Amino acid sequence: MHAAVAFDSYNYVRKLRDAGVDERQAAIQAEAMLDLVEERLATKKDLAEQNIRLAAIEAGLKRDIKELDVKLETIEAGLKRDIKELDVKLGTIEAGLKRDIKELDVKLGTIEASLKRDIKELDVKLETKFKELDAKTETRFKELDAKTETRFKELDVKIETVKIELKQEMKSLEFRMVIKMGAMILAAIGLMRLWSIPVPYVPSHAQEMRLPAPPSTVLPSLK
Repeated sequence: MHAAVAFDSYNYVRKLRDAGVDERQAAIQAEAMLDLVEERLATKKDLAEQNIRLAAIEAGLKRDIKELDVKLETIEAGLKRDIKELDVKLGTIEAGLKRDIKELDVKLGTIEASLKRDIKELDVKLETKFKELDAKTETRFKELDAKTETRFKELDVKIETVKIELKQEMKSLEFRMVIKMGAMILAAIGLMRLWSIPVPYVPSHAQEMRLPAPPSTVLPSLK
């Protein structure tokens, strides 16, 4: 193991012995020096291995970073391509929407013009209907006024006829009542003439009692 390192322990012991150091002490110091050298060499070796590992890790990281850069570039290129395609699609959609809006505006204009025309025709029809209704209403009112006036005239004629008939009935009733009263009066006068009414003797100191004279009756002239 000692020959494998770059340290000559035998020569180191010989020099110490020549310098007056005890051979046993020189051997212990040489062994200690050898351990120290080996430890330092092992530390350097570990450092070298760590450096190799770090270099490998660094190389792997660089390779991974490079691959990641490639992937990112691929993703970026894909995203740019997708964005470009999306822009194209959005442009197509926007153009389609503008075309649809333009067509819709044309349709709305046509519908608006048709509605205005229909409203105008409806206004004309309504105006005509209203005029016809006004004419019919005026005719109906005139007919109603004429009928009402005719009815009132007929009613006036009937009232006058009823008045005349009532007057005639009243005159006939008065005539019959006069005849009945005259007959009753004549009957009463006849009865009174047929009766003989004696005059009793009344003393001078007593109040003279007389029957009242029958009233003079004038019979009305019968027409």
